[in-house]
Amino acid sequence: MFSKVLVANRGAVAARVLRALYELGVKTAAVYSEADYGAPYLELASETYAIGAAPARDSYLNQDVLLEVITRSGVEGVHPGYGFLSENAEFAQRVLDSGARFIGPSPRWIAAMGHKTRARELAAHHGMPVARGSGVLPAEDEAVLAAARAIGFPVLVKPAGGGGGIGMLPAKDENELIAAVERSRSMAARGFGNAEVYLERLVERPRHVEFQVLGDLHGGAAHLFERDCSTQRRNQKVIEEAPAPVIGRAEAESMATRVASIVRDMGYDNIGTVEMLYGPDGSFSFLEMNTRLQVEHGVTEEVTGVDLVKAQVRCAAGERLGEILPAAIEVKGHAVQARVYAEDPRNFFPSPGKLKVFRPPQDPGIRVETGYAEGRDVTPHYDPMIAKVIVHAATRAQAIERLIEGLEVFEIQGPKNNIPAVLAVLRSDAFRSGEVHTGIIPQVLGKKA
Repeated sequence: MFSKVLVANRGAVAARVLRALYELGVKTAAVYSEADYGAPYLELASETYAIGAAPARDSYLNQDVLLEVITRSGVEGVHPGYGFLSENAEFAQRVLDSGARFIGPSPRWIAAMGHKTRARELAAHHGMPVARGSGVLPAEDEAVLAAARAIGFPVLVKPAGGGGGIGMLPAKDENELIAAVERSRSMAARGFGNAEVYLERLVERPRHVEFQVLGDLHGGAAHLFERDCSTQRRNQKVIEEAPAPVIGRAEAESMATRVASIVRDMGYDNIGTVEMLYGPDGSFSFLEMNTRLQVEHGVTEEVTGVDLVKAQVRCAAGERLGEILPAAIEVKGHAVQARVYAEDPRNFFPSPGKLKVFRPPQDPGIRVETGYAEGRDVTPHYDPMIAKVIVHAATRAQAIERLIEGLEVFEIQGPKNNIPAVLAVLRSDAFRSGEVHTGIIPQVLGKKA
């Protein structure tokens, strides 16, 4: 086991990882930008280091500064959390070159899965079901049109160099396609520094189902079942749950076993999430693989009893999965998570400002993860998510009710927040039925989301 680990992140995920490391008996180093000076998560670390100005490019994305902290602190491992540099193969390699261990997959896996078309090709090669799509689109309009005709309309234009919903644009016919490709290329260039885009067949009203996997450094791999992340706005997840509702357990577990077998054959070596679309016809198709801890990992932890952060750290330290995971893992009950954002619930635009009142629910049966406290500023420099509220109950209906109760007593004054919109979705017949899909938020709220 590591003696000391650097957590190269901030806020809720930094606090989450720091707690896990403390429970493993590992000393920790945390970093903070000027905007995060005095933030609550820093109190959990053994030592702390200032890394620069508030903008992420000057602090949490500044590899040179982080490498200096690795040297100064003498850490043996680096946990990147999620976001920022967590899926940056160059940073992972630089950590390894410094003599520390990157607590995540090997750089080659981060690079392979970071480029979406290459990831699709790799997944298909290993037998993963993959939706019809194209390679990186050429510059010529006629070639773009030909690629779309081969797939069949409607299609979805997607950036090849990044995810998170940025630059994903639908095109229902040839008249819309060229404009969508041009716009997606522009957004991809700004968001990822890579203007490459590709096409996928657009599945109408799909479900977004993802499978949690874990690999070790000895060729072992296992799954921890699935999550449903269909409740989204602008292709960003808002409500996540485990297990996936309505899908039969035999069907879900068969797909999970298949995914784990493929990941094992590939030689994948740490935490990962295989994201898939589940169509109305009952078919799964590969979307992408995220090579990091997910924001929604907590719902999997709640239904399996496995601490994914500890498991991830232990894998990186060289332990085998047989030493880390229970001999038999079962899904027990149901868990639901709501992301609380500092954003206007009418249009989902970010709403930065001072948290004049910030009082999460205090019920010990409600899990709240946050990097904020009353009096702190929500700055425009980082993602506007200010908390995750996670509940677990014997049934899905009971979990939904408990989550509603928790959100109803969550007091926030200052920045606007999305709790009213989340409550409207949770109370809706469409969500309660379990027949969720990626368009459920605009369906329930009656507006574009």
